[in-house]
Amino acid sequence: MIEALKRELDCPADQMILYTEEPMSRHTSFRIGGPADLLVAPKTERAICSVMRAAKKAGLPVTVLGNGSNVLVRDEGIRGVVVCIGTEYGSVSVEGTQVKAQTGALLSVLSSAAWHAGLTGLEFAGGIPGSLGGALFMNAGAYDGQMEDVVVSSRYYDAKIDAVGTLKAEEHAFAYRSSVFKSHPEWIALSAVLQLKQGEPTEIRAKMDDFAQRRREKQPLNYPSAGSTFKRPKGYFAGKLIQDAGLMGYTIGGAQVSEKHAGFVINRGDATCEDVLRLIEHVQKEVRRQFGVELEPEVRVL
Repeated sequence: MIEALKRELDCPADQMILYTEEPMSRHTSFRIGGPADLLVAPKTERAICSVMRAAKKAGLPVTVLGNGSNVLVRDEGIRGVVVCIGTEYGSVSVEGTQVKAQTGALLSVLSSAAWHAGLTGLEFAGGIPGSLGGALFMNAGAYDGQMEDVVVSSRYYDAKIDAVGTLKAEEHAFAYRSSVFKSHPEWIALSAVLQLKQGEPTEIRAKMDDFAQRRREKQPLNYPSAGSTFKRPKGYFAGKLIQDAGLMGYTIGGAQVSEKHAGFVINRGDATCEDVLRLIEHVQKEVRRQFGVELEPEVRVL
């Protein structure tokens, strides 16, 4: 497979890192997942486009991944090529009141860059353990903000027609945990421009620290997870429903409904994907039975 891909690449080899039979548990915040046949970590925009073209020519299926913070990889792993757009492709710059970044940049890095530049509007992103690409994909948000509030444009590669395009703010079709990228899986976000406002650095830092403290107090940050397991059902809070259903601490194999926050399914150390999926199904069944509410998973299963 790796040789088939290499034959089709049209960029220098040093613009990417290739791994064969790479355990996906090393690339997800859940620390779960079998091996990928081939994992590629691009370092440049050219490399991303080149890998996508090469995989298509070689007839290889492609899975695009960011920081792996909102995904659950199956125990058998992922067939074909995984394009992992991570920190190797994560440059960040500040120009006036705008932050410009490649999509491998971590949200924590973006938030810190904004603070150092005296810019407010990204405080909410400081504790989200994801990349800019993943944040664009799902309109990531927390506390008082979401990506929809700050994104003014982004560049993307359309693998279907082998072309790079640009989206204006309104063209992202942002909604709750969704964006235009969800309806166009052939589009790969490459970079984005975020519009912020001038602020007072001490106030920005205080707000970031407050959000971080709230996370430490309420979320099971000492265990691997994918963050909030379920989307917020209209008129309810998923964690409250799960808690009221008596499921806090409920365990299947190595997967557990957190005893600290019922909205989180955590990996106690040896959980498999099957454990997590069975636990999610049980939680959905009990909440439906007791309250008549359907819980929709927020976590993507690959």
